[in-house]
Amino acid sequence: MKAEKSDIIRLLEQIAVYMELKGENHFKIAAFRKAAAALEADEREVSEIDDFLALPHIGKTTASVIEEYLTTGKSEVFDQLKAEIPKGLIPMLQIQGLGARKISKLYRELGITDVNALKKACEEGEVEKLKGFGAISQSNILDAIERLGAGQGRIAIGQMVSPLLEIEETLSQLKYVEKFSRAGSARRFEEKLKDLDYVIATFNPKFVKEQILQLNKMVEAVAVGDTKITIKLKNAGGCQVDFRLVSPDQYATALHHFTGSKQHNVRMRQLAKQRGEKISEYGVEQLGMGEVFTFPSEESFFHHFGLPYIPPEIREDGSEIELYKGSAFIQLDDIQGDLHMHTTWSDGKASVEKMVNACRKKGYQYMAVTDHSQSLKVANGLTQERLLEQMEEIRRLNEKYHDILILSGIEMEILPDGSLDFDDGLLSQLDFVIASIHSGFGQPQRTIMKRLRQALENPHVDMIAHPTGRLIGKRQGYDVDIDLLFQWAKETNTILELNGDPNRLDLSAKNVRKAQAAGVKIAINTDAHRVEQLDGIAFGVGTARKGWIEKSNVLNTQPPEQLLRFLKEKRV
Repeated sequence: MKAEKSDIIRLLEQIAVYMELKGENHFKIAAFRKAAAALEADEREVSEIDDFLALPHIGKTTASVIEEYLTTGKSEVFDQLKAEIPKGLIPMLQIQGLGARKISKLYRELGITDVNALKKACEEGEVEKLKGFGAISQSNILDAIERLGAGQGRIAIGQMVSPLLEIEETLSQLKYVEKFSRAGSARRFEEKLKDLDYVIATFNPKFVKEQILQLNKMVEAVAVGDTKITIKLKNAGGCQVDFRLVSPDQYATALHHFTGSKQHNVRMRQLAKQRGEKISEYGVEQLGMGEVFTFPSEESFFHHFGLPYIPPEIREDGSEIELYKGSAFIQLDDIQGDLHMHTTWSDGKASVEKMVNACRKKGYQYMAVTDHSQSLKVANGLTQERLLEQMEEIRRLNEKYHDILILSGIEMEILPDGSLDFDDGLLSQLDFVIASIHSGFGQPQRTIMKRLRQALENPHVDMIAHPTGRLIGKRQGYDVDIDLLFQWAKETNTILELNGDPNRLDLSAKNVRKAQAAGVKIAINTDAHRVEQLDGIAFGVGTARKGWIEKSNVLNTQPPEQLLRFLKEKRV
């Protein structure tokens, strides 16, 4: 069968998780994780690999699992593990602070097999008695279960990236599709999605419908009508996808209608009613006249009501209809460079030169190579000696490529005691210095803020990366006084990052809007660890637009000369 490399990597990682839940030997678990990492690190496609045993960290057992999956599309090892593990343990992996090892302990020692049983055990004080947990952990688990319940049925946008891109690549190749667009919460760049929505303009809905029903990712057709098709995906938690098929003249109003939000649409309908009109997905009807107007674009639809085009990202509670005056938010094409990425020097999957060429292909004028610093040993952080060697490689690449400026940088650890990973003498030799927190998340706010303050006061620190440390749907992050952080960033002229990794989007839309209001400079980056992750910049820009961010407040929309001038003036 034809299998994607990502499918095999996911299989190996899932086997490791299930083994951990079962309580298997640590070395067996590590073997599957190392095999997944080795396969990911190899830049060849699966079809180009003749002998999996020739790859480092892939042994006979893991190689046989890969070969079996390539031949049959199944894995006996995985199927057996699934049969042995209670199904209710898998949703528990979504609870913040609980990994597979802890869940296994809860299962083996307390007989906990699902979230409800865990909640009951916490409420009865059973969990805190277990070694490795305690009263604070028990309280945190209860809080995490409550948050999980509040977001139940919704999937973090980071988990939906592959389905989104696969669907859109497929739709772009279908016959008789005149144009299409995301709709719903995905188009509004919500952080969590309940389902996916697409609006398709076509003159031949029957033929398009037949093609959609052949999508490889479909498990089953949930509902099939003349103008709406609902399917479920194999991956992404069986997420539901709705396709709306409309005639090209109805496309603009249908797209507006199915983009939402509900509150935005209610407010627009109220506005139409005041004018003696009625809005629907089919157009705008003049009440009593029976005539329905359609529009060539959403822009002309809004202009019909005397409004500027309201970007989908800010269509939220309806207040935007009065508040938005047509200011120009940042666009994807405004980004001139990416200032946060990793290479094979630390935990990235591509060489510096490959990342350079990927950035050149995107038309960037500059980029910063910012591998991890020495204290983050799990990410193969750079020692001072290795950093100096990398700087020399970047110097040679700058001589080779004249159409892009490559900045030597580092993502430097702000250590738990507030100190930084490198001294000022070394930092002064770098073009771009990022400071970030990757450890000590449980420290009290006062300690966290002290750590951030020390980094902000260092004249060589140009930017704080992913300033709250959150992972959407997985980790809240550390306890940060966000308003005080904005104040200090403004005082020290330090950039704050909007990390475009769709698993982070940190700063959030709400916080980045507050940062702009506080006069803080922002940089939108990807934190890419492989070439394809550079495309995550679209999620960063979408989040920025949701936060009403204007181009002038984003540093990496500026040409190289202005960027370098800003960095020089900051250090002076």
